[in-house]
Amino acid sequence: MSAVVGALATASVVFAPHAAASDAQSEQWYLQPMQAEQMWKHSTGKGVKVAVIDTGVNPDTDSLKGQVLVDEVPKDVAYGAADDYTGHGTSMAELIAGTGANGGVRGLAPDAKIVPYRIQLKGLKGAEDKKETALPAEAIRAAADTDAKIISMAFGSPYYDPEVEEALTYAASKGKLLIAGVGNDGTEGEDNIGFPAAARYVVGVASMDQDSNISEFSSVGNYVDLVAPGEGIPGYCRPSFESYCNDLVGTSASTAIASGSAALVWSAHPDWTANQVTRALIDTASRKWPKDEPTRDAGYGTIRPRKVLENPDYDPGPAYSDPLAKWNQEKGKKLVTEIPPASAASPSATASSQAPEASSGEGKAAAGSEPEKAALESSSNDNSTLWIVLGAAAAVVVVGGGAFVVLRARRAR
Repeated sequence: MSAVVGALATASVVFAPHAAASDAQSEQWYLQPMQAEQMWKHSTGKGVKVAVIDTGVNPDTDSLKGQVLVDEVPKDVAYGAADDYTGHGTSMAELIAGTGANGGVRGLAPDAKIVPYRIQLKGLKGAEDKKETALPAEAIRAAADTDAKIISMAFGSPYYDPEVEEALTYAASKGKLLIAGVGNDGTEGEDNIGFPAAARYVVGVASMDQDSNISEFSSVGNYVDLVAPGEGIPGYCRPSFESYCNDLVGTSASTAIASGSAALVWSAHPDWTANQVTRALIDTASRKWPKDEPTRDAGYGTIRPRKVLENPDYDPGPAYSDPLAKWNQEKGKKLVTEIPPASAASPSATASSQAPEASSGEGKAAAGSEPEKAALESSSNDNSTLWIVLGAAAAVVVVGGGAFVVLRARRAR
């Protein structure tokens, strides 16, 4: 089992904490352009559980009371699930399913529930014993064996980890929708997408700012699938949970907002598969380019769950055809991954025996050298992503901005 070592990165951005929690929702600028109030008339995420694999989740914040299902975390990976030594995992959980109580952050899917997992990190204050946390692959597999529909992963690595990929493939075979931030290394050039965002079956989410620009820090490459708000997001910058910082940035928040969006759609259409939910988000994304020509910085465009929720006649397409399969330009045909119902693995099954068949081919083609400008309703930018280096290198966790490490290798399709 690969070693996972972590360290906290020094933040390069100064954040001003709010004097009171009542200010938090006023900072959630994206709720209005996403027309959250209109969406909540159709769906609030009720009946959908989201596994948050992160630094743990504090279930006792005003916004998360009654929202966090700590008892549903398998005991063999429950180490510190309810203890968050940085505030990062709790911030992500609130962005997904916060109730907004007492002026706290209101999640995009306020009636969804959170199943928390704390993954192994070294360097977290108060977490000296690494046995108090789970390895990422362990947490992913454990989440796959629960009834959580979505696995939200606001963490990443610059290194490929075969155990994590096997766990992701296993989770896909169990019908889970996998969402991860692409990383925050955009200033370093292209093809710096973080793992697991670069893995098969994972929806890679990039970041946008309030002016509808792709964030400069948001990583660029073949495996950007969607864009979601990321900059200027309220969240906890201190583990005391007494106040919010008002300008967290990074693809972590983008991941959480995309996960909340998926929860809204799945709640409204509980009989859909992960493929159909993913396809719906891709089809209805805001973009100024052809859908079959995803760009390297904005993928298929900015996430717009409202477009799915308000259309009672929307056709989600085939249930077991992977919408993330890319065009194989050399062979001139689309690669399709089938995940038939019979492939749903039992908890004791191995990933290799039950996982969906892996396909290989070309990744997304570039769609111009200039960064695309996507629109949230006509979008946004996050740098609070948790980055963990999997394998033999050191992990970096960034809370509230700073330098991030991301994947240099490409995922095979």
